[in-house]
Amino acid sequence: MRRHFGPPRHEPRVAVFDRRQQPSAKHTRFLLDGRFTTKNRPINHRTMPIESFSPGPKPNTVRTKSGKVQQVPEGWILLPPGDAGLTRRVKAAGEFWLVEEQVKNRMYSRGIWAPRDTIERIQQELAKERATPGYSKRREADAKRRETKQAEYVEDFEAAVLAFLGFHERHREISIKLAKVVAQHATPVGSGTVARTQRISIVRRAEAAVIAWLRHQTTGYDNMQIPRVKGERREVRRMLAQRSRELLEAYRQGAQVVDGCPLALALSRLAGS
Repeated sequence: MRRHFGPPRHEPRVAVFDRRQQPSAKHTRFLLDGRFTTKNRPINHRTMPIESFSPGPKPNTVRTKSGKVQQVPEGWILLPPGDAGLTRRVKAAGEFWLVEEQVKNRMYSRGIWAPRDTIERIQQELAKERATPGYSKRREADAKRRETKQAEYVEDFEAAVLAFLGFHERHREISIKLAKVVAQHATPVGSGTVARTQRISIVRRAEAAVIAWLRHQTTGYDNMQIPRVKGERREVRRMLAQRSRELLEAYRQGAQVVDGCPLALALSRLAGS
């Protein structure tokens, strides 16, 4: 006889919402060419994931994913991006419309539409809160903590780049310079480089950042006229990445630096700028 271990058949199954199982609001797609893109999909804890819109052709309009132009509800205003605390509270206060715009491979927030009364009320509440001495002290402490964390990450990332390079001892000075340059370029907050993602290990971040830096600094990639054919740009990057790895391998083997070496020229250009 078959045994039934689930809930009784006469009772409907009930889906239980567990916030710990909630998917992240930020989905990251990693590209081995040294960049990553993000698509923000905020979660409305009261109902469902919020559908985002793109800017409409006229004021007070938005465009849906299907291309339909929709009028913004009367009494709503656009809260531009820039104040994360205010935006977060407005989202939590009730209904809103998220506006995003895709530029190349990245999604940029253009703000949120929400009721004017809600935005103005929260702005006043935040203004009072931010005027208190305690708030200023917390802000200063937070800033120092972020600075310390960023400095530690830059140091760790530079060490990871140096380990990935693994140059011969005779090229140690070059490897140190290259590690500093790559870390300085890739680690700033908001830079949009692969070094800022947490989806992959720091070892893979370091490798991708080096390959991306070499592609832009030691090849003619930035001036290439690549046909707008699906997969063509990816193939070009794959080819240039292979050249960069061959260049790195020569330094690992301790080969003598010859005149016209693209890496040496790139580092000397940066030193003179």
